[in-house]
Amino acid sequence: MTTARWLLLASLLAAPLAAAADAPRVRDRYADSSGVNIHYVTRGRGPLVVLIHGFPDFWYGWREQIATLSQHYQVAALDLHGYNLSDKPAGVAPYGVQYLVGDVAAVIHDLGRSSATIVGHDWGGAIAWMFAIAHPEMTERLVVLQTPQPRGMLRELRTNPAQVAASGYARRIQDTPGTLAFTPASR
Repeated sequence: MTTARWLLLASLLAAPLAAAADAPRVRDRYADSSGVNIHYVTRGRGPLVVLIHGFPDFWYGWREQIATLSQHYQVAALDLHGYNLSDKPAGVAPYGVQYLVGDVAAVIHDLGRSSATIVGHDWGGAIAWMFAIAHPEMTERLVVLQTPQPRGMLRELRTNPAQVAASGYARRIQDTPGTLAFTPASR
């Protein structure tokens, strides 16, 4: 992706986006994750399913799944630290994986639950894996889309040049001045 496209994407992410008109039945809520307000939407009743978005998405990427799943489950789809309507703490440290895992726990607790089915896509899949590892007692089921198991991924990054090359986009985003450069608070 060209720098111009990354800049366009960054500008689109800079402005918070409220619940879209075609998702009117979701309820906006906020959970306190160690002093950081985490925005999430919820819909439906029944066992809890928490949806974790990938990069550079936000809760709205799950709108079709929310509509379907909410027929049988209570669904919560969050905006991680620094995305959309969630707080954007300054610096890099508040975006460590332990805090992102904390976002998921905060949403579960905010809904008065002790556990949930955790669903993650892309970067949200990595967070879902880490949540299940850190909080097995809060994980009823784990569904991960497009994200390998962490040990397998680390092995491939250490031993497989093709995987290193395929994963290089993340490093290029971080190293390219003027793009998303991933200091999320800069958005």
